[in-house]
Amino acid sequence: MRARTRILSEFTDRTIDLNDFAHSDGYLFVRDGVGVAGQGCAARIASSDAGDFLADIQHDTNTESVGSGAILIGCVPFKSSDPHHFVLPAVTISKDSDGHAWLTTIDDAKVDLEARPRTPESASSYTVRPGTDVEHYLAAVTTARDAVRRGEMTKVVIARNIIVESSNPIDIHALLTRLRSSFGSSYRYSFEGFVGASPELLVAVNDGNISSHPLAGTTRRTGDPRTDAALAAELLASAKNQIEHRVVVDMVHDTLLPWCSYLDEEPEASIVAVANVQHLGTHMSGALSQPGPNILDLVYALSPTPALGGHPQDAALKLISEHEGFDRGRYGGAVGWLDSRGNGTWAVAIRCAELSPDRRTARLFAGGGIVSDSDPHSELAETQAKLQAMLAAIIRP
Repeated sequence: MRARTRILSEFTDRTIDLNDFAHSDGYLFVRDGVGVAGQGCAARIASSDAGDFLADIQHDTNTESVGSGAILIGCVPFKSSDPHHFVLPAVTISKDSDGHAWLTTIDDAKVDLEARPRTPESASSYTVRPGTDVEHYLAAVTTARDAVRRGEMTKVVIARNIIVESSNPIDIHALLTRLRSSFGSSYRYSFEGFVGASPELLVAVNDGNISSHPLAGTTRRTGDPRTDAALAAELLASAKNQIEHRVVVDMVHDTLLPWCSYLDEEPEASIVAVANVQHLGTHMSGALSQPGPNILDLVYALSPTPALGGHPQDAALKLISEHEGFDRGRYGGAVGWLDSRGNGTWAVAIRCAELSPDRRTARLFAGGGIVSDSDPHSELAETQAKLQAMLAAIIRP
């Protein structure tokens, strides 16, 4: 298999929007215009074969820039031991933060950069129903909180899901466009019916430099600057949320550090605001020891993070399996891309929807970290705020 990479301007003098190139049937991972978009499927690769597969591809390229060349895109499910695969798009466009763009074709794949017309949106009716019964969710939160109080774990994340049914197929391209309007600073992604806008960077590797931005601890946003500032101050002062956040930061730091020559983190958590909620976040950055690992080694070591699972991991995952009441699938895992040199960017798979094959049904997810001071009804309100991101993007006319 052969990958040919050239500067995008050799193919067109038109600016190509990654969202439009991926459209409804392609692959997308992008934040603030930086990322990758693919069309067609040259190969589906089992997760265990990803590194060897990329190493065996012959590359014809005039650049060694991160994100150029053959790229695999995919999702690691919440239970990373579950079977999953990555996709090598037949045609990929990559863009970096300096405005450079490349186009990669696999073998004799045809390149079509013509803008596709937007599908006229028809009026749809929707029904929304709980996938997880509210009383079941409240009972699971109570069970988790009591386990923390008994000292069995420090934190456990309990989630719930809702089901959205549409009278017409949900237009993925239109959904991604709406998400860009409201969540442009998040990592927007689309992979085989799994669509979302995650604010949380799991891990990125860029030519030996590593970064991560774990989030944990949440409050709502109202749209009023003074109210939101007061809510942010309460979040920063909240012992409950700071404990929840610290558990995640310490695990990510301790997991990544053995691979690093150094790894720094912000001394204090800061506020990360998205359209409808705001989180505590701590940015980490460092340098990998050389020879460095493939980014997939780091993704699997981190997944699922305590922000979606809990700590200690084994005890938390056991409680989730026994009491949460549904299969998370890809929710709570990781989504992103990697290249043949071990670089890539992966986000935590949250603020997402899993669409049915006919695109008429969407399953949405939200959860929260449970610690000893957690109140079940407050946790329910937090999930309601988080669910609004995807719910509004789907049903908004």
